[in-house]
Amino acid sequence: MALSWEDFEKVDMRTGTIMEVNDFPKARKPAYQLRIDFGAEIGIKNSSAQVTAHYRKEDLLGRQVIAVVNFPPKQIAHFISECLVLGVYDENKDVILLEPGKPAGNGLKIG
Repeated sequence: MALSWEDFEKVDMRTGTIMEVNDFPKARKPAYQLRIDFGAEIGIKNSSAQVTAHYRKEDLLGRQVIAVVNFPPKQIAHFISECLVLGVYDENKDVILLEPGKPAGNGLKIG
């Protein structure tokens, strides 16, 4: 099924900076709990991210990412994930994060 332009416009993807990273031992698959700053309009959102194969916690602090910010919140164990951080799967199905090629302001819209 083809995606229409109107459908694509409904997906709100923004740049954000990871401000806090915590272990998430209650997740079914290895993951971190992230707090991401999306700027004044969106604010700070939480996300659960299965990125432990390629990133240590200290590697993620201050890193800019791209995320979908208009999904409904999803409860994962005791944690509420409010956005979906985007990435690509490597040959082992581990996630490599998508990020701007150059520093960008938090909350900038991807289009």
